[in-house]
Amino acid sequence: MGKQTRRDGHIMYSLIEMLRYKRPEGSQTQKEFCQRFLEPTFGLPDIHGNYILSVGDNPNLCFTAHHDTVHRLEGMQNVLVVNDIVSVADATTSSCLGADCTTGIWLIMNMIEAEVKGVYVIHAAEEVGCKGSRALVADDPEWLRHIDAVISFDRFGDKSVITHQMGLRTASEEFAMSFADALYMSQLVADDGGSYTDSNEYASVVSECTNISVGYYGQHGVNETQDLVYAEFLCDSLVNADWDMLLFRRDPAVIEDTWGDWRNSGSSSDEDNIEAIKTMIQDHPHKVAELLDGWGVKYYALMEEAGIDDSKYYGDYFNDGDVYKYF
Repeated sequence: MGKQTRRDGHIMYSLIEMLRYKRPEGSQTQKEFCQRFLEPTFGLPDIHGNYILSVGDNPNLCFTAHHDTVHRLEGMQNVLVVNDIVSVADATTSSCLGADCTTGIWLIMNMIEAEVKGVYVIHAAEEVGCKGSRALVADDPEWLRHIDAVISFDRFGDKSVITHQMGLRTASEEFAMSFADALYMSQLVADDGGSYTDSNEYASVVSECTNISVGYYGQHGVNETQDLVYAEFLCDSLVNADWDMLLFRRDPAVIEDTWGDWRNSGSSSDEDNIEAIKTMIQDHPHKVAELLDGWGVKYYALMEEAGIDDSKYYGDYFNDGDVYKYF
């Protein structure tokens, strides 16, 4: 296949238009989004709300995203584009941008249009516990038995090929390196600091289960942004990838747990215990940080699991330039 370029005004506008929909799970806006953007291509969802489409003969790769967002309220929002960076136009009317996981959906729609072979799944209810993907795996569909890798597009930044989720290995180092090679994207590297997304639900039955950086930052917070230049670059790379280069090495029956000591230490919801832990952290922050680091806990995974808006840690992407508001 010769190199195809996905970017044009209409294609990039479609991502921006998708980002206008605030879609908490079960909301009317989520339903309207799915009817407008997903159902013309996928048809109706399964009984769990997942949209599934197979492209090509006997696909062995599954590409996933999810159609819910962490918006607190449903409805429509305005967004701004400054120097190819998208953000919420009015922070008083929205709790986040929702590039997590709207950009993943947009990538998948472009891959389907380009007829990239694979099973495509847009899951329901990821943000409330990966309920859609968990139910799908429990159903054990026939197509799943032929899948060698589940690839989610639901990671911040521009470098990660996730190998671990919540401390458990879900993809091999060999797969991560081969994924970067297949896309001819040398900036992509194996990242063992993943938190949790839909691909993790497949890890007990599928060899390689990963999550790929799609260019958003500050997810789950009002300062969330999406880099359109990186989204375009990743989209072109996915459409033109040499998928035959992928290596499948992980045995899903083998559990590799880098958080074992922490996971097995137990937990408590006792308020006295919580207060005691808070005091210990305040008195000994460096020792607590060293302990978590020794257990393999990654900063961004911890922030994401705690539901903390970490957008203040990202650089300022907004330089002087024209501002475009889309209504």
